[in-house]
Amino acid sequence: MDPERVIYPLMKYVLLGPAMRVAFLPHVSGLENVPRTGPVILAANHLAFLDSFVVPLMVPRRVRFLGKHEYFTGTGVRGRATATFFLGVGAIAVDRSGGRAALDALDTSARVLEEGGVFAIHPEGTRSPDGRLYRGRTGVARLAMRTGAPVVPMAIAGTDRVQPRGRAVPRPGRIALTIGAPMDFRGRDEGTPRGRAAREVTDEIMEAIRKLSGQEYVDAYAPRPDDPS
Repeated sequence: MDPERVIYPLMKYVLLGPAMRVAFLPHVSGLENVPRTGPVILAANHLAFLDSFVVPLMVPRRVRFLGKHEYFTGTGVRGRATATFFLGVGAIAVDRSGGRAALDALDTSARVLEEGGVFAIHPEGTRSPDGRLYRGRTGVARLAMRTGAPVVPMAIAGTDRVQPRGRAVPRPGRIALTIGAPMDFRGRDEGTPRGRAAREVTDEIMEAIRKLSGQEYVDAYAPRPDDPS
């Protein structure tokens, strides 16, 4: 038996899911916009580390997302516990180092969708440093055009208050998840250079997220934590 098929529902329905509902009293609206079957990409803004668990635990389908390879390779009791935790919330290990990192991540994500699964992604690529919504990276658009999967925009709110930067353990507080209507981008790269189509599609997805979240938009990439700028 696949151990993940045991760990995932245990974490979602018995351990983390109920604990999250008690600690954060989440308000979720628009769940009817998530297709019940078939491949779908969930694209959400990114305010805190907690976001990666909010979406999988609040959406009533098995949701997968990419996780650092290091989360799964630790040794000792702590390493095994970390690997079990991330496996249990739907993370897929991906090595983000090296020249093929982006392609490997795209291939891994595409496999989830080609098997009819649900894949979650934060198009900003990193957490917002100031609560504003930053320019999306085009991986989400390339994935949508490659697989034909619809993109469901989502807006997370409140996670930056319960888990501000530098805080490892979230504190109790209210969070919200607002889910928008599915967006279909099949064929958008036909007759259009793929790079330009990817940029246009990504911008449309980010505009949908902005309308749901009400965040101020910044037409620049969010600085990564190790970016001195």
